[in-house]
Amino acid sequence: MKPVARLPRSMTSMLPRLACLAGALVLTACTTPAAQAPKPAPVPTLAQMLSEADAAVRAGQYDKAQALLKGSGTAYPSDKAPWLQMAQMKFDRAHYGDAIVDALEALERDPEDKVANSIVAVSGLRLSGKALADLSRQNNLNGSLRSEAQELAKLLRASIGEDVLLPSAKRPAAPAVKRPAAAAPAAKGAPTQGAADPFSGLK
Repeated sequence: MKPVARLPRSMTSMLPRLACLAGALVLTACTTPAAQAPKPAPVPTLAQMLSEADAAVRAGQYDKAQALLKGSGTAYPSDKAPWLQMAQMKFDRAHYGDAIVDALEALERDPEDKVANSIVAVSGLRLSGKALADLSRQNNLNGSLRSEAQELAKLLRASIGEDVLLPSAKRPAAPAVKRPAAAAPAAKGAPTQGAADPFSGLK
């Protein structure tokens, strides 16, 4: 039987110290807090995002305003304000089809919103007026199309109580971020009263 190898006396005396040191390291590791992950940047409030988008519109930076409003729509999906502001911006630039799409998004969130309903109605009239004017110039406004247009014109006149369906091109100053509950203003380049009204020939 081979004799058991013995550690030198100096090593034997160091073993308890090494054990204590190892235990102390374990305890220190347990009590040291883990490195904290960096906190994400706070999401701006809806009012801040709309205000920044409005400032971009006033500066003529429409692409930036569009991106800001889309971002606010994603951050606050249940709020109508970003969609309403996008619709107003596009209406003011005579992008009536896009204005209708965004106004309908606002109406999905608030079916009673008067500004959104006004944008849809007036934008539709703008598009219809342009199409009727184009057809009139081409002498293609006849037959059943003319009859339906006349009936629609009568219905619209009865609904709004006006002889001229399209409002004049004059519009008030640009409204603030929170739009008042009033009819949408006429856009730049809109048909004016009188002979320029494409519905005037349908009386």
